[in-house]
Amino acid sequence: MGGGRLRIVCGPTAAGKSGIALALAEKFSGAIISADSRQIYRGFDIGTAKPGATDRSRAPHYGIDLIEPTARYSAALWAADAEMWLMSAREAQMVPLIVGGTGLYIRALVQPLFAAPPLDPERRAMLARELESRPLGELRRWCRGLDPARAHLGRAQMLRALETALLAGRRITELHAAQRSEPGAALRKYDASYLLVDPGPTLGSRIAARVDEMLERGWLAEVQTLTRTVPPDAPAWKASGYSVMRGLAAGDVDLSTARERVIIETRQYAKRQRTWFRHQLPSNAVTHVNPDDPAASEVVREWWEKAE
Repeated sequence: MGGGRLRIVCGPTAAGKSGIALALAEKFSGAIISADSRQIYRGFDIGTAKPGATDRSRAPHYGIDLIEPTARYSAALWAADAEMWLMSAREAQMVPLIVGGTGLYIRALVQPLFAAPPLDPERRAMLARELESRPLGELRRWCRGLDPARAHLGRAQMLRALETALLAGRRITELHAAQRSEPGAALRKYDASYLLVDPGPTLGSRIAARVDEMLERGWLAEVQTLTRTVPPDAPAWKASGYSVMRGLAAGDVDLSTARERVIIETRQYAKRQRTWFRHQLPSNAVTHVNPDDPAASEVVREWWEKAE
């Protein structure tokens, strides 16, 4: 059991990935491996749409509640852990199913990570202090000049591109290309089959509905509890919407304003995810599905069977 290509269900937040994955896991004795950089933190539950006890009872889940909110994690660490989860699932005679929207995690598992050049720690720290206060638009303009192929990415990735270009004198894009041209570098660790879940124009309304559901389930109370024990600079607070909710908990904004800001922030996050998946996945290994389409279940079934 579990042979064939590695099955990966991916797409933007609130697209409907979890529902599809759970149905597949129940039908085909699957084990879900979460590829979500927000669900790794303990205690950050409602705002990360972490699967609850009911969903976890329907299928085994890995990759959730891994670390404390103050701890740091990385794509490389996740990929190493995912290797163990894959083994555990297969030893239990279950089909592993990677599910999530963190593209860097997925890429780190499927293909070798980029071997970055060594950078001087002091110069890197000085540059980081200089760049951290710069607005996103300014960083994007700098990136267009220094490494234009990376200018569409998120803040963290652009910062990495800028520091590599400025301190190593080479573009990450060029270094990636050089690595791929090396003998054996193009070999992937896994032959993967991707189900890219995206409802298209209705994603915005899905996001709004999910935010309302989170608020109804007690997201504010969760954040109020977390603020008592989790330091304000903890990495977990970077999850979408949590900084806004901290402002609501502190009385800096009202509920209506906080709701709108979280929706906007989440839509922007989803846009970045869409961009990543559009540019980074091998098109010949991707099956697109709109969960709102009446034919969605047939598309999903055919995708599953082709991966055997």
